[in-house]
Amino acid sequence: MHHFHQSPDDVIAVLIEDRITANDLEALLDRIEGVLARHPELHMFLETRGLESLELAGFGGYLARALPLMKELRRFGRIAVVADQAWVRAGTRLESALLPFVSYRVFQPEERAEALAWVTGG
Repeated sequence: MHHFHQSPDDVIAVLIEDRITANDLEALLDRIEGVLARHPELHMFLETRGLESLELAGFGGYLARALPLMKELRRFGRIAVVADQAWVRAGTRLESALLPFVSYRVFQPEERAEALAWVTGG
């Protein structure tokens, strides 16, 4: 389940809880494409809580839609990930190492306000 938070127009702020569904991924792609259509750079605040599973139904369609965005990765600026699970934080650090031109920071849940301020440039 996902919930988008109010944020500046060049920032996507989203909370994902329990499981990631095809609907969650599609909604996130819609937001990403919208921000990239309006701004030269995109920033993201991603908060996860209690992730237990990834719904694989519809995942192929998501990948087909997401792959063209790979050429836009240099337009991704600050990405803050707030996660209550160590495996999510570790996965984010791995992704950050694979994409050194994207500015990632990983935060604990109690650092949520700091993460949001960093990603919005505040």
